[in-house]
Amino acid sequence: MSAAAASFLAGSRQLLRNPAVLMGAAILVLVVMAALLAPLVAPYAPNKLSIANKLQSPSLLHPFGTDEFGRDILSRAIFAGRVSLMVSLGVVALSTVLGVILGVAAGFFKSLDAPISRLLDAMMSFPDILLAIALVAALGPSLTTVIIALGITYAPRLARIVRGSTLVLREMPYIEAAITLGLPTWQVLVRHLLLNLASPILVQATFVFASAMLAEASLSFLGVGVSTDMPTWGTMLASGREYMNSAPWLMVFPGLAIVASVLSLQLLGDGLRDLVDPRLTKER
Repeated sequence: MSAAAASFLAGSRQLLRNPAVLMGAAILVLVVMAALLAPLVAPYAPNKLSIANKLQSPSLLHPFGTDEFGRDILSRAIFAGRVSLMVSLGVVALSTVLGVILGVAAGFFKSLDAPISRLLDAMMSFPDILLAIALVAALGPSLTTVIIALGITYAPRLARIVRGSTLVLREMPYIEAAITLGLPTWQVLVRHLLLNLASPILVQATFVFASAMLAEASLSFLGVGVSTDMPTWGTMLASGREYMNSAPWLMVFPGLAIVASVLSLQLLGDGLRDLVDPRLTKER
């Protein structure tokens, strides 16, 4: 076994002994499994109306209660997790692709560093949610446009991380040797640079996942997210505002779903950061 593999296994064992990471992983697995198996585990159809049963408090028939149209809150929360995970995965994929392209270009090619850095600075000068709202307003509200808007919004975060790591790696002896030997630029980037950027990209992608999930809920809460036909945690919170005093469960359970999901991703991200950070590895 190589030294790198042994170090990774040791770090993985240390990670699995962290109760916070285990709790985050357990919550995330529960959310993912519920979303994937939504038609099987949800007791009712998410949009099934039953005016006779509107605003019922939690009971055996409706563990999370019902909303103002008699729809089952538990079923809607489970199906809303599907939308949230779908959006977040799309945002992570798009922002990672854009962030890696911009970050590597800025860090490896010195002539592109200044213009790309100014572009990233300009994008990051706007609050994330305001930039996302502006992009959704320009493109029109839908599932696809929310993914595109949030992917563009969070791409600068990954780009800055990738740029900083690329600037360091570009000066490493093996990169300089590969350039000196005349290897094609694409081969240097793929074989010698991107492989060494995998760890910081993975860690940052975890935090982007959590941020995208929270941003999607915020956009839906403001009414500029996905179609209202789709149940989302944000729209459930928005519709429950009018009944905050008389039927608090309309906001409590969707809010808890958001908090639990985002918290689980933050805990996992912290654990992964500890695992891949060389300074923390040495301290162990």
